[in-house]
Amino acid sequence: MPDLLLELRSEEIPARMQRRAAEDLKKLVTDALVARGFLYEGAKAFSTPRRLALHIAGLPARGEAVREERRGPRVGAPEAAVQGFLKGAGLTSLDQATTVTDPKKGEFYRAVIERPGRETLDVLAELLPEIIKSFPWPKSMRWGAASAEPGSLRWVRPLQSIVATFGPETETPEVVPFSVAGIAAGTTTYGHRFLAPEAIEVRRFDDYIQALERAKVVLDPERRKDVILHDARDLAFARGLDLVEDEGLLEEVSGLVEWPVVLMGSFDESFLDIPAEAIRATIRANQKCFVLRKSGSEDLAPAFILVSNLVASDGGQAITAGNERVVRARLSDAKFFWETDKATRLEDRLPKLDTIVFHEKLGTQGARIARIAALAKDLAPLVGADPELAERAARLAKADLVTEMVGEFPELQGLMGRKYATLQGHHESVCAAIEEHYKPVGPSDRVPSDPVSIAVALADKLDTLVGFWAINEKPTGSKDPFALRRAALGVIRLILDRGRRLRLLEQVGAADRGLAGRAGADAQDLLGFFADRLKVYLRDQGARHDLIDAVFALPGQDDLLMVVRRVEALGQFLDTEDGKNLLAGYKRAANILRIEEKKDGRAYDAAPDATLAAAGEPAERALAEALAKARETASAAVAREDFSGAMQALSTLRAPVDAFFQDVTVNAPDPKLRENRLALLNALRAATREVADFSKIEG
Repeated sequence: MPDLLLELRSEEIPARMQRRAAEDLKKLVTDALVARGFLYEGAKAFSTPRRLALHIAGLPARGEAVREERRGPRVGAPEAAVQGFLKGAGLTSLDQATTVTDPKKGEFYRAVIERPGRETLDVLAELLPEIIKSFPWPKSMRWGAASAEPGSLRWVRPLQSIVATFGPETETPEVVPFSVAGIAAGTTTYGHRFLAPEAIEVRRFDDYIQALERAKVVLDPERRKDVILHDARDLAFARGLDLVEDEGLLEEVSGLVEWPVVLMGSFDESFLDIPAEAIRATIRANQKCFVLRKSGSEDLAPAFILVSNLVASDGGQAITAGNERVVRARLSDAKFFWETDKATRLEDRLPKLDTIVFHEKLGTQGARIARIAALAKDLAPLVGADPELAERAARLAKADLVTEMVGEFPELQGLMGRKYATLQGHHESVCAAIEEHYKPVGPSDRVPSDPVSIAVALADKLDTLVGFWAINEKPTGSKDPFALRRAALGVIRLILDRGRRLRLLEQVGAADRGLAGRAGADAQDLLGFFADRLKVYLRDQGARHDLIDAVFALPGQDDLLMVVRRVEALGQFLDTEDGKNLLAGYKRAANILRIEEKKDGRAYDAAPDATLAAAGEPAERALAEALAKARETASAAVAREDFSGAMQALSTLRAPVDAFFQDVTVNAPDPKLRENRLALLNALRAATREVADFSKIEG
């Protein structure tokens, strides 16, 4: 079956955009084909700094014919309705339609529309230009004289050529006939800008990828990454060193070169006095190079790996020397920052934070630090931390934001603060908290274990959440500019991963009081936000969201650790036969109550009359006795936080509930008996609420 080859060649595409653009190209083209009824066997997209490419295998040469029956208006309908039917069906007169008889509604017109299958080449020529013109680049530009015209093509960088061919492997494929912004699709592309700048004629994907390889272009980004990684490892090993691997940098560098050539540079050993993280940040950020460590050691080596896009005649000596000059200059700057920063104590930097605005509605960084310090001191006893150490750590936690090193490399915030604090003789827990209070940053990030770090991290995140809730800057849809979802997930993980007991509403209130003079945060709304984040977190671990809803529906559920334990016990209970049957009995009771309460215009929430129940059916009496005992036992178990015991108490209700529905008529002729039996069902509803709101449970 025929294949499609599409290449869009331009000036250099930013590395960070390449992978997403390739996936977008594949999705847009394949979705458009499928929507038109053209299925395919496989598709793969590729990217280099100067091109996006797409190969779709196994497309049919022609689409299938379509036969459609369309029902029209009734015979004798107004002329406007008839004309609309004819136009929509592509008919010129009613002679081309037939009539059908509906036994109930009479005679109607019917059109049979038959459309022959379209040539795939024609469909591609129709859809590809539209996809190119509307391509969703995060940032795009117009260029040349045409840029002054309305609706001119926008592309990430000036588009230079288009290759678009379609045909079977055994025949010469045809060029897809279209043009965009004066650029006609053809079979001509170009290889490496410097190593093979001549034009290349290509026909189909197999010879296209081979021709590019001969022209010093590795089309597949995964293969470029593999070449860089393995050559870097081999070069390091040959010098007795180990590569410090960096997936993010590897992804970026593979998007900067079409023909990767790995080289090694070096720098003066005296620069190793700078913290390793600062060396790595300097070399990574400024030169996109990898650092190396001494074999079998965590100590950095005075060498680095660079990736060139050229095969140089001198073996890369000039390229390496140029990179070494820049690295030396950058490391000199980093050394100056390091020596300068060490000379000033963190405490002495705090006044400068009073001049830096955190948020126009939430005040300065200095004011925020004061709030975090007070909150960390209050939280400390709850997480087993020393209050004085927690307060001191919180006051110093942001001080490194005004250091030279963090000013140059913001990604080192916290880490550099810890190093300066250690040099200045601060307590080990204070030093750890300065670095770790930002954690966990994401779902896979490490959670701090030091209690002081936990106290400061909780205070930092709670202050952020309460502050932005107070000024009504909440996440909306996919927008979360202040990373509040991440902050809430961080609080959840700090509590759950470390098994900490915390009443969130109390701590939200404490953080809210720190925002004196500003509108308070809606604590219940913020608790609901935590509940939503907890659902996401537990769902990823296999928990059911409806069970979380069922527990949160009870009043006062702001101790997340206890919420999770209650959810776990509820899930285990509902996995048993007793649990499933009791849930079914509850649903039946709730449905009867809802219907009868709506019909009678009243709630049956009074306690059932024990005397009436005792005088009733045996199953009625048994249920009344079982409910009283189970509710008392479950309530006592919940009070001592024995949620499994509470579920066990509820499990005793299964048999009497089943017997009640089997043997007892709820809507008895006697009004008093009926009322008491409805009150018994309400008592069942109340008993289950000792552990959860069963109305929230699905199934």
